[in-house]
Amino acid sequence: MKNRRFLVGLVGVALVVGYLVWTGISDTMVYYLTPTELVAKVSQDPSFHSVGVKVSGKVVPGSYAQEGEEDLLHRFRVHDIEHPEVAFPVIYRDVLPDTFTDDVEVVLEGRFGEDGVFHAKTLLTKCGSRYEASPDEMAGQEMVQ
Repeated sequence: MKNRRFLVGLVGVALVVGYLVWTGISDTMVYYLTPTELVAKVSQDPSFHSVGVKVSGKVVPGSYAQEGEEDLLHRFRVHDIEHPEVAFPVIYRDVLPDTFTDDVEVVLEGRFGEDGVFHAKTLLTKCGSRYEASPDEMAGQEMVQ
């Protein structure tokens, strides 16, 4: 009888902990739209222009321009990685990350204006492969160890 109560209590605690972990993870998950998804949402519901969103895409090579030497106004275009024909201009008014280049993947947070321009408040670059060791470097490390 005591073992049964202990087992029921243990299962109850495990369920509560599992629920707390699941809700904690789902609350902290960050989802972003692709440019294709953003354009589709805006065409379905024009009021979506007033909603803050996160968008992931790739900077169109040759599209970057900075206005003024001292101004922190940056203009460039972002396109969808899977559908490069879907692109839109971006305006960002802050210091660019050091890893920002002309062909980098970015995650933007801001609003897609009715003027068709994405007004970014936050800009993050994705650069995972930039810091990975090459196969030659990995082979050299294995020899050293």
